[in-house]
Parts: sequence; structure tokens; C-alpha cells
Amino acid sequence: MTREFPPDLPTTLRAQSSLYVIEMTTAPGCLPCADLWTRLNELRARYGWQVRTLSGQEALLRSGRLGLPWVGHPVAWVRPHSDPARMIPIAIGTDHAPNLVRNLYLSAKMLTGVRPAVAVRAMSKFTGIVRSPAPAAKKR
Repeated sequence: MTREFPPDLPTTLRAQSSLYVIEMTTAPGCLPCADLWTRLNELRARYGWQVRTLSGQEALLRSGRLGLPWVGHPVAWVRPHSDPARMIPIAIGTDHAPNLVRNLYLSAKMLTGVRPAVAVRAMSKFTGIVRSPAPAAKKR
């Protein structure tokens, strides 16, 4: 779980909130959906990002375009308001709030032109998801 964040994270997320929308699939009686809705609504209140419902049919099409298998509900995506064809999945199933914040930040960076590898590498020092390789053992 992400424990530390870059210093520009809150500013970036607030400043970018008018550019992007979070869309999520949902289904009646879906407990993970209810959990993710709660977390996304907290992020909406904190950073001002709009959260919308996405039909299962549209999510299926999006998953296919990205070569992802359809996994059911919930799936949350970020996309620019002005371009429904550009999207990034930020949650499949539910996740911890700090990880969702990290994923929102990464999606905002990538959708503004930062290469994914650069964005993930930059966040890795805060998340611990990528570590330096262990030194090679000396041969005798």
C-alpha cells in the first residue's frame, strides 16, 4: 500500500479535476462496487474529481480495446472529459484509498503526456512497488 506521496500530489489532483472524469462499472448488490463507490466519493470530495457510472457494455468494449479480459464489476477508469477514446483503468475490484490516490495521480500524469514508464518510476520511490535490484553475489 502506498504510504508516501510526491509533494505535488494534492495540487496536481485538484488542478486536474476539471480535465478528467472517473467512470465506474457497477451492479445491484455488488459489495466490492459499494466499497469502491465509497472510496471514490471520498476522493471526489477531497480533490473535486467527477465520478460517473459506466455501463457494463461500455466497460466490456473498453477492456477489449486495451486487450484486458472482462473481469466483471467494479472497474474504475479515468478519461479526459474531451476525449472518450483515451482512458486508463485505475481499479479492478476494490482497493485501498491510498492506492486509488496514487492511481489517480499516475493517470493524470500519463494523460497529460508523461510516459507511463517515467510516471511509474517516479512513483516507485514513494510506493515501494519497484525496488533496486539486490547486488549480485561475488563469485569465488
